[in-house]
Amino acid sequence: MSNERLHRTLEASPLFHGLPPAERALLLGIAREKWFSKNNVLFTEGETANGFYLVVSGRVKVFKLSPDGKEQILHIFGPGEPVGEVAVFSGKDYPASASTLKESSLLYLPRAGFLSLAHRQPQVLLNMLATLSMRLRKFTLQIERLSLREVGSRLAQALLEMRADTGTDGRRSVVLGVTKGQLANQIGTTPETLSRTLQKMTRQGLIQVEGKRLALLDCRRLEDLASGIVRP
Repeated sequence: MSNERLHRTLEASPLFHGLPPAERALLLGIAREKWFSKNNVLFTEGETANGFYLVVSGRVKVFKLSPDGKEQILHIFGPGEPVGEVAVFSGKDYPASASTLKESSLLYLPRAGFLSLAHRQPQVLLNMLATLSMRLRKFTLQIERLSLREVGSRLAQALLEMRADTGTDGRRSVVLGVTKGQLANQIGTTPETLSRTLQKMTRQGLIQVEGKRLALLDCRRLEDLASGIVRP
């Protein structure tokens, strides 16, 4: 992959936004680009965090496994997003596991080199705080949804979070970057219940399913459903 594209990835990443070009060049000097096939494990829970990854292309899921092998997806990250940086900063083991959802290009940043940059550039530390604050907020909302909201409300919120820009047909839509089974896992339900909920929302005129693309036909009602103002 071209060095120019990697520079653009760093510049667009919330973690490295505002970093001077010379510092980005130094960062790329210590980073290693790695290619992974689908379902390739990046790290496992409890492994020593010697570095973290930045997604250049593809998608990565961060998950935990229960003692009986049940998987719970915590995050799904796309281009420009860091994966595993919290453990690197804290100097502890990875608190969860990560693997690719599709063929992916990732930048691997060793802990020592990254921390050296962070000491020289306070902007990186500020960006890290902003990133962690945003993820903490998402975690809080996820816990609230899983414990207090019904499946329809959880699904509406998930779709709104994935909402894409308005298309040429004037409708808002989202493209599922995960399988329906993985989406069901994210919102704490089964694939069968997810399918029934999608069908119900279609009958209610809230969405229209077109393969992996979902047209959001009534965003206001979806927002009311997501907030719990109306029951699914």
